[in-house]
Amino acid sequence: MPTYTAITKLTSAEAAYALSEAMENMDPEPTGVGVFEMEDGSNLWEVGGYFTDAPDDVELLLLAQAFAAQPFIVSELPEIDWVAKVRRDLSPVEAGRFLVYGSHDADKLPSDKVGLLIEASMAFGTGHHGTTLGCLRALDRLDSEGFRGRKVVDIGCGTAVLAMAAARIWADPVLASDIDAIAVEVAQVNIAANGLEDRVQCLEATGFAHPVLEATAPFDLVFANILMGPLIDLAPEMGCVTASGGYTILSGLLVTQAEQVLAAYAQAGFALHFREDIGDWATLTLKR
Repeated sequence: MPTYTAITKLTSAEAAYALSEAMENMDPEPTGVGVFEMEDGSNLWEVGGYFTDAPDDVELLLLAQAFAAQPFIVSELPEIDWVAKVRRDLSPVEAGRFLVYGSHDADKLPSDKVGLLIEASMAFGTGHHGTTLGCLRALDRLDSEGFRGRKVVDIGCGTAVLAMAAARIWADPVLASDIDAIAVEVAQVNIAANGLEDRVQCLEATGFAHPVLEATAPFDLVFANILMGPLIDLAPEMGCVTASGGYTILSGLLVTQAEQVLAAYAQAGFALHFREDIGDWATLTLKR
């Protein structure tokens, strides 16, 4: 059975989510609709629909005009078992002492590695991306330097791989949060798959705006693997919720954006502890 995609881009999250809701009522109806913030610094949002029958070009044109979106690009995908393909392509990823793997590679976990299971069908945040890899390496580096996190939170957690990594190596429970309800569900599935339900608590929250986060602060380690804009917006609050002498590990930003983020966090009382660039992506470990 063929699969068709219809993809467009918009300039605001509000319009993107409104368009995605309108697409649910199309005829033929999409089998799924996704909204994603672009990670290229363009500040654009991508909306994509998946269809088993070719979508109506006129209806797509009217939707694009109604929501001030770019014209939809429609493509027919080849008939591929995508989960099987992801399983083939996503080999285990080593990041310091950590190994991120799928259940199909469970037999490849060395005894000297800390395993983090992420299913192939929930592939965002597997460690293959330079940002997640950089954050895991930064965590491993801090631990090797003797730091021990007692109040740790992962903001914008995605799959919760960073929160789970901290919970694997340190004794105290870890908090994780995401603005997106679906991401929270994905995180909870991964947390359960790793047997960490009593070690990692995942919350739906915007930034630090949640009673549990507010009651737990100040934190001695904060992960924020998001994007440059939200990172800069969070800088003043990050300075308030990070304990003196504590750390924040930031990523989701391009190498060309790192200095701008560093400047914002310097104003919030942070100094650069370590920086690692992996491909086009930078990871910053900052100390308050």
